Order: sequence, then C-alpha cells, then structure tokens
Amino acid sequence: MIKRRSCRCSLAALFLLAFALQCFGQQVSLSGAGATFPYPIYSKWFAEYHKLHPNVQISYQSVGSGLGIRSVIDGEVDFGASDAPLNDLQIRSFSEHRGSFVLHFPTVVGAVVPAYNVPGVTADINFTPHALAGIFLGKITKWNDPELVKANLKLKLPANDIILIHRSDDSGTTYVFSDYLVKANFDFKRKLRRDTTVNWPTGRGGEGNQGVSALIRQTPWSLGYVELTYALNQKLSFGAVSNASGAFVKADLASVTAAAEAAAPFLPDDFRFSIANSPAKSAYPISSLTYLLIPENIKDKAKLNALQAFLRWMLGPGQNMAGELGFSRLPQSIVTPELETISLLQ
Repeated sequence: MIKRRSCRCSLAALFLLAFALQCFGQQVSLSGAGATFPYPIYSKWFAEYHKLHPNVQISYQSVGSGLGIRSVIDGEVDFGASDAPLNDLQIRSFSEHRGSFVLHFPTVVGAVVPAYNVPGVTADINFTPHALAGIFLGKITKWNDPELVKANLKLKLPANDIILIHRSDDSGTTYVFSDYLVKANFDFKRKLRRDTTVNWPTGRGGEGNQGVSALIRQTPWSLGYVELTYALNQKLSFGAVSNASGAFVKADLASVTAAAEAAAPFLPDDFRFSIANSPAKSAYPISSLTYLLIPENIKDKAKLNALQAFLRWMLGPGQNMAGELGFSRLPQSIVTPELETISLLQ
C-alpha cells in the first residue's frame, strides 16, 4: 500500500511538472560574467525578464571586463560582458578554444566621468584632455596646477595634492578612459596605451567601479574615473570634459546619446568601434558602447532560443529602462542591424 501511494504521488508530481513546463516553457539557466560598467542595467534587465519569463533564469557576475572576456573564451559562462570589444588576437583565441566565432551585441551607451572629492569646491570642475593626461601620467600633482586653473577661472582651487584613484583590476572602464586619452592627447598616446589594464605610474587602485567610487568618497582631495551611474548613485561630484570641438560638456543622457549618434554612420558590421572623443559639439567625449559577447554556435538549443529571445527584448522594451539608471538607449541606427545579427546565432 505504501508503494502504491508513493507511485500515485510520483505520478501527480510528474503531471504537475509537465503542466508547469507546458505553461511556462522549458526551464533554462543562463550564466554571464564581466563588466561592472553596465551592471546596474544588467541586474535590472535580468530580474525584469525573469518576471516576464519565469522559466528563464539569468545569473551575472560583475567581475570586470577582463575576467568576463577570459570566462567566455574558456567556456565557463554562456556569455561575457565587456566595455572593450575583443581585439583580433582575442577573437582568434576564442575560435581556438570554443571552435566558434564570437558576436558582439551592443547593449546601451554609457559614460566614464572624472569624479572627485575636493572639500570646499561645490561648482563643477572643468577638465581638459591635457589636464587629465597630465594627472594620470603623474605630471600634474596639485589641484591648483596652472592647467586646471586656466580651465576654471571662476573657481578657487586648493593647493592640496591630487590623490589619484584608478582601477586595480582588468577593466573595461579603464579601456574606455584610456581610449579617450589616447585619442585626445599625444603625450598620453606616446607613453601609455588603451587597454583594460594600464600600468598607471601613480595612484591607488580600487576593484570595480564600486571600489573606485568608495575610495573617492572616503578620500578628500581625490580624483578617479568611474562609470556615470556609479557617480550618480554614490552622489560623487564629477566634472565637465573638453571635447574635440573645444566645448566643455558634462555627462548626461543627451550628451552621451549625441556621441553615439555621431558615430553610428561609421558602424562596422561587427559593431567593434569607439565613440570616444566625438567631433559633435554637444557630445560628451568619454562615452562608450558596452557589449554582450556571445558564441555564434550554441549547442544547447534551449539556451540558444532563450538568448535570442532575451536579446530581442533587450533591444525593444529593455531600452526603455536605460535612462532611469543613467545610461542612454542605443540609437535605432545601431538597433536595426543588431536585430538582424541575432539570427546569426545558431
């Protein structure tokens, strides 16, 4: 009798499971890792998408672009995330490890800002590319250096030393910031390079945008670079930056969108391009796309279908959530070819 009851219970459980799968679809778990830059929007997207599709669970580790790239190359996750597009060497390494090509999917447009903690200074500080390059090369060490003073004639800048804060980990935010400085300043280009890891000659390191933001907040007279959303969330002061047209522009949704729209006509088929140092007068110069990195060939068809469905949702209703989190939505001139690229996943 006990066995028959157990059998009936098992049959009932199987029936309920079959009913649940019929109602909600096959249960699918997707894993990703990478950039801290877009983590605020990714965590929102994955939670909202799960509410709409309870059978799809997307987990994401905010560990930095460098580790995200390595994780997807090594096959440890279903997708990576990076603010830096893969270079040709990394793409070859991906193909050798995974036997597949990797596709780049831009997700939103963001900005990296020079955030600071300068007691007594309440107005925005203006930064030229020469000033930022000099500071991060260790040549400009005082807040009242003439290069900073001439861009801020209405401010009384203190004589205190600048305490520099930078990323200690392999970082897409570092790539975006160094990409801008390489484009905007010859001296920086001659001495350092654009990369996810830069051998900064001076300063203290913090891990992730979270770590750098916390150090800036805790350290008077400090200056560092963080993604706009983190500066806003941590209520950090951040300055305007002189763009390629000579205008001082502060990062906001409009100025970041302007940078993306100005660059969109030059969009390559693989989406690997930089929007930093835009010539548009209204553009914020340290702007960037951020990417999901997805293998072209996905053997698990349930995961393939779930990823394709999520990408279409991300490029549609998901874009409406970007502004509230400090990101700009993708221009339609990027969304349209990206939607076509989704069909290349197989």
